[in-house]
Amino acid sequence: MTKADIVDRIAKGTGLTRKETAAVVDGFLSMITFALQSGERVELRGFGTFCLRRRRKKVVANPKTGVVMHIPDRVVPDFKPSPQIKAAVTRGLSDGEKSETGVPASQTELFTELDRYFIEE
Repeated sequence: MTKADIVDRIAKGTGLTRKETAAVVDGFLSMITFALQSGERVELRGFGTFCLRRRRKKVVANPKTGVVMHIPDRVVPDFKPSPQIKAAVTRGLSDGEKSETGVPASQTELFTELDRYFIEE
């Protein structure tokens, strides 16, 4: 699934235009990137946590040539999914059911919750 696919599905589920949805998705991703660049941790309850991890330096052999390479220590972005996401993925993989639209049943439930949110406001 690409970002364009995500934008399309969210736009269809919420009634927003593709342009509005793309702006929201881009803004969301930019804020996560900015927070990580600033050394902050981003916690999305019920979804997971984006954070930075320090990788230690190591010495490895190039598998093709056998030449020893030194990889310096570095900081990399990391994502840790929440228990709810882990459980949903496990359920989705074990169910394997898809609706007539080709979208997993659990995804159509997501849009039902979004609709309730928009109606309440």
